Amino acid sequence: MGSHSHAVTDAILETLKRAGAGLKEAGVRFALAGGCAGYARGAAPSLHDVDFALVEEDVPLALKTLENLGFRTAKPPEDWLVKAFDEQDVLVDLIFSLAERPVTEAMIARADPINTAALTLPVLEATDLVISWILPMSEHSCDYGSLLPVVRAMREQVDWNKVASVTAPSPYASTFVTLLERLHIIDPPVPSPGTVWP
Repeated sequence: MGSHSHAVTDAILETLKRAGAGLKEAGVRFALAGGCAGYARGAAPSLHDVDFALVEEDVPLALKTLENLGFRTAKPPEDWLVKAFDEQDVLVDLIFSLAERPVTEAMIARADPINTAALTLPVLEATDLVISWILPMSEHSCDYGSLLPVVRAMREQVDWNKVASVTAPSPYASTFVTLLERLHIIDPPVPSPGTVWP
């Protein structure tokens, strides 16, 4: 990694710390998601922005909290997230719907407190994280290559039977699970039909 990448990573972690501390203090029901959550769970840093999953009801409080910290906020046309940018233009995505399913209080309650960037924050459970990454896969977005190292680093933290059950209806997501199995990254999972997520 070049020094530029380190600078970028440091800036993102700084933003993560400020935003995370603010949301925590305000009592927002949230958890770290995306690449930062993978990093918190031991994967190599591949950080482009900060992703927080939160309960939709708490979006107004989250936006107000970040605005008070000097972030500028934006509501994009997508109906599953809102955005905030700090002074360095680092992007924070506040995501209230993962893979077209609302982020639930139960999902936030399952998050583990993990120390990231010298701050303990709730981080989405590894199983939820993997499902949130692979369930949305489609012919237009199906990047197995970049996900492999991240998922490999987290594999022991994940309930693969649950992942296999939830992703079974999706040909793209379930093929990724098969790929992990064929590469001997995971043992063959035993899906149980009717498993609901989140």
